[in-house]
Amino acid sequence: MKRYLKFICLPLLLCLALFGYAQEKHIIQFSGYIVAADTDVAVPYVTLRNSSYGNDTYSANHEGYFSFVVHAGDVIELSSIGYATIQITIPKVSGDKYSTKVELTPLVEELPVVTIGRPLPWASIEEFNREFLALNVGNDDILSAKRNLSPQALASLSKIVPRSAEEIQAYNNFQRHINMSNKAINQNFANPLLNPFAWGQLINQIKRGDYSRERLKY
Repeated sequence: MKRYLKFICLPLLLCLALFGYAQEKHIIQFSGYIVAADTDVAVPYVTLRNSSYGNDTYSANHEGYFSFVVHAGDVIELSSIGYATIQITIPKVSGDKYSTKVELTPLVEELPVVTIGRPLPWASIEEFNREFLALNVGNDDILSAKRNLSPQALASLSKIVPRSAEEIQAYNNFQRHINMSNKAINQNFANPLLNPFAWGQLINQIKRGDYSRERLKY
């Protein structure tokens, strides 16, 4: 009899434990929006992680708004690049909804001073200007630039330097335009109605009477 009593009491105790656990873990709809501290500017795409319930991860939208299901007592961790990570504990509420405004504190990180090379030898901008204006620039560089940009040098380079794709395309477009223009001109002269010289000859023939009725008689 005691053995059967154990089998009957064990399921009852298990059901009572599950019922108590369900009552303790009250489901809540957690909603809110996230702003930067002291500015009320929305912080978009903040990551929210429920570290108390399987590390479920959620994300706020572009306006900093979020809404998802949690349990009372869950710890929610909020993190975003450039802001300090914070944690929020979901309180026990009478209803099934909990809304809040979350403020994230921006992180201010000071970078160490980096010195590149030796310090400049000039003590001030005025001293640099005086030294710069006193420079004696020779004519060798100017003569070299003129010699390299002369028509003879550019013509020699054009024979050995391969053409780029842009240059080839521009040349092909130019040739195509010339061919189309020549074709249009040839068509205009092939059609006597579009040939101004043909019209001039016709007018002169009419004036001379080449097509008069007397000359057409046999």
